[in-house]
Amino acid sequence: MNLHELSASEKILLAEQLWDSVRAEADASELSASQRKVLAERLAEYELEPAEGESWDSVKAQIARL
Repeated sequence: MNLHELSASEKILLAEQLWDSVRAEADASELSASQRKVLAERLAEYELEPAEGESWDSVKAQIARL
């Protein structure tokens, strides 16, 4: 399929179909018990020491340097 050959309305329809399929997959996925446990532990750690760790800007800067 060549996207450049599609009309605007066909592209919109394709985008809607893609979005619907992604949303359906996301809705179907759930966290496992072990994933929920890890998240709960991390949240508890954060609540004890909210100033610990690094800011999102700092993390993004580190990633950008890689």
